[in-house]
Amino acid sequence: MDDHSSKHRLVDIHTHMYPPEYVDILSSRTTIPLVRTFPSSPDPRLILLESEIPSLERALADPDAPLPGRPLTKHFTSLPAKLAFMARHGIDTSVLSLANPWLDFLPATEEAARTARRINDSFEAMCAAHPGRLFFFGTLPLTAPPPAILESVAHLAALPHCRGVVLGTGGLAGGGMDDPALLPVLRALADAGLPVFLHPHYGLPNAVFGPRSASGEYGHVLPLALGFPMETTVAVARMFLAGVFDAVPRLEMILAHSGGTLPFLAGRLESCVAHDAALVGKNHAGAGAEKGRRRRRTVWEVLREQIYLDAVIYSEVGLKAAAEASGGAERLMFGTDHPFFPPVGEGADAEGEWESVRLNAEAVNKALGDGSEQAAMVMGGNAVRVLRLYDDA
Repeated sequence: MDDHSSKHRLVDIHTHMYPPEYVDILSSRTTIPLVRTFPSSPDPRLILLESEIPSLERALADPDAPLPGRPLTKHFTSLPAKLAFMARHGIDTSVLSLANPWLDFLPATEEAARTARRINDSFEAMCAAHPGRLFFFGTLPLTAPPPAILESVAHLAALPHCRGVVLGTGGLAGGGMDDPALLPVLRALADAGLPVFLHPHYGLPNAVFGPRSASGEYGHVLPLALGFPMETTVAVARMFLAGVFDAVPRLEMILAHSGGTLPFLAGRLESCVAHDAALVGKNHAGAGAEKGRRRRRTVWEVLREQIYLDAVIYSEVGLKAAAEASGGAERLMFGTDHPFFPPVGEGADAEGEWESVRLNAEAVNKALGDGSEQAAMVMGGNAVRVLRLYDDA
């Protein structure tokens, strides 16, 4: 494939699927995350978030109550539906990933590693059946024993269509991305050349959103619009403060939803670090750093050297901020977040244009110039380069 054609392909790096093996696991559970069927719904309901527990309890007690979660339509589980969605929106290549909450909820046993292998092999088979059209981010069994996690990294590195891993912010046993016990895993991923696609799930405590949100009056808006981005922001800030990026300098990360609020708050974070007595004089880059200590890079340097952002931000203003904070359009990659945010009222078919996709594409063109080389990089060229797509084509 020539360089020009690869740069001008439309690549979706933020697109999810729940393979049948995963749906079976969720269907067997009695606590979130879970899948439940209700007589009043033609589709099973996918219930993932802590904020959905009150509505689940109401629906179980009252058959006439509004249903919890969201319909588990064919768009979540069907490869033909994924390919049809791609064709409808002119997407040449998709990098699939398991959606939240990945395998974070599995018991801490060797079985977690076997489950991860089955799911990763399922994704590999999908991609192999559609060469050049599909790649994937693998999932790791973070509740498995440490040697099994490292074995899973090695297994993913050997799969021809794997281009990284998707991780939530929970780390090992909920210790977070700044947990020192996670460092060997991050080093193994960096050594294997597997970027981390960091995606939120846990959000903020329900109490933050208030009783009217808990009653269902605000739908999913507050947890998704505000809770998810803040979760990503806090996770990366913790990594920065813990020196994770300095400890694993070859680690590459792609942050979902344009890095949450990090592009807007990086300067405030940097200022707070520079003026905090607990940090100044230890290993921060600011004035007063101890003589002879290795300088800790600034937030801005980490953003521009080890972090990429997806372009799932839905506005020209947000995308401009993401590009400015990360060092330019060459560090942004287009995504759709399919199958989430379908057209309201179209149900399982949803065969028309998805407004959520259009808004992201329009944001890129408005921010960077319709038809510009920068826009082309975000819409596909950067993914081709960073994720080494078509290397064997």
